[in-house]
Amino acid sequence: MPPLSPEQRRAALEKAAAARKERAEGRDALKHGKLFLAEVLDSGSDAIRKMPVRTLLASLPDIGKVRTQKLLEEIEIADSRRIQGLGIQQCERVFEQFARKR
Repeated sequence: MPPLSPEQRRAALEKAAAARKERAEGRDALKHGKLFLAEVLDSGSDAIRKMPVRTLLASLPDIGKVRTQKLLEEIEIADSRRIQGLGIQQCERVFEQFARKR
């Protein structure tokens, strides 16, 4: 693959920065209760759908990295799984875990 031209590189960097910003805004909205877990899981945004599930769960109020790891193990979701890769049953298990905890 040939190296990118300066314009292509700049465009790729801008696209990546926009995706990071969108994911950060989604995590912040989730943390502060402006967005619900179901809304994030059903999101049509490519940037959100490419976010790792562990990052999503760690963004929830009162859930940290250690608790997130335990949850992923309990509901049998791989640490590297992204939101777009979750199946219907995995999404249901995520909802069940948070229905029990709240």
